[in-house]
Amino acid sequence: MTNMLVYFLGFLLLVFGRCRTSLGQYSSDQCSWKGSGLTHEGHTRDVEQVYLRCSQGSLEWLYPTGAIIVNLRPNTFSPAASRLSVCVKPAPESSGTNVYLDLNGWLRPLLREHEQAAGLVRCFGILEGALFIEAIPRADISRRVTAFQYELVSDELTGDRPSPAEACHLCNEDQLLLAVCTKDFVARGTVTSVREDTKENRTSINVDIHRLYRQKTQVFVPGGPRARRWSGSITMPRECALKVSDDDILFTGTLRFGEARMGCATRYGDFLRWYRRAQRLGTNPCHLDTD
Repeated sequence: MTNMLVYFLGFLLLVFGRCRTSLGQYSSDQCSWKGSGLTHEGHTRDVEQVYLRCSQGSLEWLYPTGAIIVNLRPNTFSPAASRLSVCVKPAPESSGTNVYLDLNGWLRPLLREHEQAAGLVRCFGILEGALFIEAIPRADISRRVTAFQYELVSDELTGDRPSPAEACHLCNEDQLLLAVCTKDFVARGTVTSVREDTKENRTSINVDIHRLYRQKTQVFVPGGPRARRWSGSITMPRECALKVSDDDILFTGTLRFGEARMGCATRYGDFLRWYRRAQRLGTNPCHLDTD
């Protein structure tokens, strides 16, 4: 009886040793993680848990073997946080894996290996599941590295890309005044050039900024055509591109992976008229120095 018990326990250890879940490797700041598939040794079916708890960070997995489950969560989870989305941007050299969304064991494809190499950005709701990153079995893994950046963004950015009708809708008065208070950047200037990117199906406009009200990070840099100016670029869907013009435009938008994305924009004269009317009525959501 004792021998049978020993053999049974040995069999269980063999089975679970071939497909096991190991403890996560925590980074010092819980924002970024770097690991290696070589730690799995011969256990090519190991699944490792990773926990990242920042609004943005990165992951780098060298020599991928087995799989890792990446749990992305804000430090404080609340009803508002449940409406967040996660956007993932692979590095150009990312390879060796396929990425899925894992919700209670159900896997949904998110980024295939060839899509990672193309640098495609994918977004999903934070409650849609964790990232399940599975290594593609290969005899030689020495040149394989899976790497990406991630950001937690507001629910307005959920999905890969809005339809042209949604992306290019004109902001009304209330939406524009709110955008001035809440967006990552607010600037006043002109469009100096337009560049189309057919591969990414988007357009970048170069802008000359002569009044910078706010920017979350330094997207617009000093050194425009004239003194005390800033310059930079803003991206948007190709269908929404603005034309080169001397018109004074108020630009607002969000930042994703250090890139400015267009939000609400209108002629500055129209904004000024709306803003002053809201001031008289006491309905403007925040103050902006228009002097």
